Amino acid sequence: MINLAPELQVAIARTRDEIAALHSELTRYELVVWTGGNVSGRVPGADLFVIKPSGVSYEELSPENQILCDLDGKVIESTPGSNRSPSSDTAAHAYVYRNLPQVGGVVHTHSTYATAWAARGEAIPCVITAMADEFGGPIPVGPFAIIGDDSIGRGIVQTLDGHRSRAVLMQNHGLFTIGKDARDAVKAAVMAEDVAKTVHIARQLGEPIPIPQESIDALFNRYQNVYGQQPAGALQ
Repeated sequence: MINLAPELQVAIARTRDEIAALHSELTRYELVVWTGGNVSGRVPGADLFVIKPSGVSYEELSPENQILCDLDGKVIESTPGSNRSPSSDTAAHAYVYRNLPQVGGVVHTHSTYATAWAARGEAIPCVITAMADEFGGPIPVGPFAIIGDDSIGRGIVQTLDGHRSRAVLMQNHGLFTIGKDARDAVKAAVMAEDVAKTVHIARQLGEPIPIPQESIDALFNRYQNVYGQQPAGALQ
């Protein structure tokens, strides 16, 4: 049995609880079907992350069957869930965590509208204010990559380098999102599907009106740095 410090055991347990619970948000917002899709979360203070097991239905997920991995995507033996195979996207998640230390959560879905844009290899243009708020510009397209190694992870990191978006459409595949933690990445996945649907419908009606870049910048700054903040001098 692997020896883990008590503080680390607590952090791992909390991450397991959170990741298991967050998978229900993917089904709640109809972002996944059958066993596709996954959520992972970095364990605070450790070079470890927790990810969904492969091929397990969402209603059967629990904290105990989430899988603990190191940042090379290797399963930590003799820990709960280690008898199962981790998600087929584990190498991609691991690559993101190794190369983007600020990322605390990664989500993958094949949600309908976002995946439709990915199938076209087309970025989602920033033509609604909610998109400017959340993503600070268009949602970009990453390269086509085969599942099984870290090729998808490399595509995610390369595509999002210098980009404000927390979402990327991997060509012919689906949506990946990152966040400061797993909940933040789930939120990005929900919002990405919503804007993918809205912009698709808008284009059926005609050419969407672009938002000027200075307005996108102002909207993003307000939403990320002001929205929801307690006013100075307010009662605590």
